[in-house]
Amino acid sequence: MSDWLPRQQLQHLIDVLRGAGYHCVGPHVQDGAIVYGPLEDEADLPRDLRDRQAPGSYRLEAADGPRRFAWANGPQAVKPLAFAAREVLWRSERDDSGRLSFRSEGAQPSPTAVIGVRACDLAALAIQDRHFTAGRYPDPYYAARRRSLLLIAVHCTHPADTCFCASTGDGPEADSGFDLALHEQDAGYVVTAGSSAGEQILAHLGLEEASADTVAAARGEVQRAAQAQHRRLPGRNLRDTLFANLDHPRWQQVAERCLACGNCTLVCPTCFCHRETEEPALNGARSQHMREWDSCFSTGHSALHGFNMRPDIQHRYRQWLTHKLGSWHDQFGRSGCVGCGRCITWCPVGIDITEEATALCAADTGAHS
Repeated sequence: MSDWLPRQQLQHLIDVLRGAGYHCVGPHVQDGAIVYGPLEDEADLPRDLRDRQAPGSYRLEAADGPRRFAWANGPQAVKPLAFAAREVLWRSERDDSGRLSFRSEGAQPSPTAVIGVRACDLAALAIQDRHFTAGRYPDPYYAARRRSLLLIAVHCTHPADTCFCASTGDGPEADSGFDLALHEQDAGYVVTAGSSAGEQILAHLGLEEASADTVAAARGEVQRAAQAQHRRLPGRNLRDTLFANLDHPRWQQVAERCLACGNCTLVCPTCFCHRETEEPALNGARSQHMREWDSCFSTGHSALHGFNMRPDIQHRYRQWLTHKLGSWHDQFGRSGCVGCGRCITWCPVGIDITEEATALCAADTGAHS
């Protein structure tokens, strides 16, 4: 069952969330891009804006209409809200007798409602969850932040030129991973609950059921958004094809363009590479152990005791692509790409992952299965 939230009651949703104890986060325009930030009022959300994206290009343009979510995505996903870009894991101190003591710095996040999450980013978060919380030793820092999040998805109706989530099966409509999901229409929102927490919020809104025609119209917009996407990967499982082409000349060709800046990995919602470093005080009395995002494009990422496994850009790019589209199937049973297109948009030289994968797999028809 789906309910109907009139546009003028969007503030009511924010108020209900805050009344339930959630700190609200939503999309804002900052420095010419749409990013997540604190949300107290509906007026903080973007309005009358579209994003125009292309390889190596992103800009916002004015557009007519009352919609708040008529854009594809910005450089952020949900990842920074669960996997912090930089954090202290523990601290050590030396007392006057020279004895060392250690203290863990556990994450203590406040309950946070995130409004405007895209389907591709929910799919990416599911991969992050498996990496950080599955198994015998879940990451307590990630897990604490993840438990604090209430996710309110907005199905995508205005894909960017760089989007290809339809070909990866991860959008533009969210089918799982959300607490509430909204289909945006000019007059309001079709609202669906996806969890018990979402049902509780929905019950406090006191909404009427959405008509069948309204629901059909909303889903029709999402279907058209999927049909509008023209980029695609040559298949959903490219593992065998990529590993059979490790000496393909295309690797060197793309390396001649790639700057190894790491932008693609920083904006990617599934990348989880990181490094841990010590930050000692100058007097040697204390130190803090830090974790921060890293990239397989950085020189230090592949350094092993005086030996660098991937000393040049060709091998670093090959590592990134073969891991993302190939060996992720061994780890997670699926590709590590959710089709958000951010790596295409935010690459300074406009390298297109779909173009590179297609070139590498062109001689292998099995890649299309």
